[in-house]
Amino acid sequence: MDIKSFKKTKIDLSLLGFDMNGDFELYYCTPKKAQIIASSGIDGIHYCTIPQFGEIIFAVSPMNFGDCVHPISRSFEDLLRLLLHCGDIAALEQCYAWDEEQYKAFLIDCPITEKQQAILDEIKNECGLEPIVDSFSYVKELQAEFDLSQIPYTEDYFDPEMNAAAPEVPTEWAVYFEHGFWNRNAKGKPGEEIAINKTFSWGDEIWHIPAVYSCSKGLVVDFCIEIQPEKEKAFIDKWYPVLAKDENISDELREQIEQENPIDVNFRTHLQVNGKPVIAKHGNSVQWLPENCLPDGVRNESESKEIIRHYGLDERKVWSFHRWSFLWSSKRKPEIKSISLKLERDPVTIQGVHFKNPSVGDVISFVHPISDAEHKLTVLAYEKQEFPRQGFQHEEYEFPTLHTAMTYTLEPELPGRNFQVRDCLQNEQPKRKPRNQFEPEANYDACAIAIIGGADGPTAVFVSGGQNSEQHRALSALRFEHADDIEWKIVFREKMMEDIEVELI
Repeated sequence: MDIKSFKKTKIDLSLLGFDMNGDFELYYCTPKKAQIIASSGIDGIHYCTIPQFGEIIFAVSPMNFGDCVHPISRSFEDLLRLLLHCGDIAALEQCYAWDEEQYKAFLIDCPITEKQQAILDEIKNECGLEPIVDSFSYVKELQAEFDLSQIPYTEDYFDPEMNAAAPEVPTEWAVYFEHGFWNRNAKGKPGEEIAINKTFSWGDEIWHIPAVYSCSKGLVVDFCIEIQPEKEKAFIDKWYPVLAKDENISDELREQIEQENPIDVNFRTHLQVNGKPVIAKHGNSVQWLPENCLPDGVRNESESKEIIRHYGLDERKVWSFHRWSFLWSSKRKPEIKSISLKLERDPVTIQGVHFKNPSVGDVISFVHPISDAEHKLTVLAYEKQEFPRQGFQHEEYEFPTLHTAMTYTLEPELPGRNFQVRDCLQNEQPKRKPRNQFEPEANYDACAIAIIGGADGPTAVFVSGGQNSEQHRALSALRFEHADDIEWKIVFREKMMEDIEVELI
């Protein structure tokens, strides 16, 4: 008895949870080219055949994210015989998740009603069929021998926005000079992979350089930095509750958090190919955290998963991945005979003492955090100033120009790049100018136009002073109105690790 022949009997199976009437809706998990033959009317559950699997009947359950499709019968006739035994298609649809005791319990808890029995009798009499008395074993055997990975799906199934449990589709590994780890829209020929397999220790990390890539424009180097999992876990346990509780933490605390993060590895690279230096064009990074380190709501990026997969790395470890691109020193791509590398760790920021509203002649004493040497900062001048407004002209925005300048001496001296005095507050945001007379006064607006500052934030500016090299000058954050109360902080930038040189080829 096939589907076409059964429809001629006009037997209605809807009371058995198998409604063959009406138009059927396609779902994200409906197999590709599937022929839907019925629906249950609940949670989008429907039943279909798939051309490449012949007469096999499949149950499709959209709410079972990641485990949606299962075969339940080898043919439509067998499906009818299974129904003659269990009485409701729900038993067959859920069978994949049950053991035999659970299956039997369902049949006891959901006995066949009189109306259902009437339909079953009609099937038995008009179709001349007998029940399959061990329906559980039948379905389980079919599912055990069937390879679910062979079920074809549409693109919707692999879209995370439509399918919360969408499986990852491995992409072909390719490395391009310009695109870093994000090369899905890259065009042209990818770089030639050259195995390096270099491993060395630097600081608390284990560094791996598994490969470099020879591209037409230059050389790409992959750094896989292995971090101690217990250190990252301790960092997450300490700081993520703080971040989750309060998003408006101070810049100083945020800087401290970033400084303490073991996975945030900042370094500079100097590369030589065939004995000649090559210029670093750009670099970027992604991280990988094992499941036991991932904070709630945080997921690993797909790019980091591809790196783990391609290089065969241990996904139970913490990884910081960095990819650097270097321009060839010659117009043509050279034959590579040697590659050597020098690595420099970026200086770290160390917070020093704070002081407020100093007067001329005030002396602020502090101890250097590394040398333990005592230093004295003496205030020579402290006055409110304004930058010329013509230097801050813009069609849409008005910029703050008011600030306080402090001139001081330092004994003993410290290198300017290693010592700064900053305002504890940020520059005030630019204001958007009113577009017409009816518009209200300009409100503060997020404007991506930098005034003064850098990677450490738009804090006070440190400059060397004029002819007397012993005088220094610091500027407060920029404001629209002069501040009478300013808190300053001393900041040190110190290099905490020696450079390292590595021969790759």
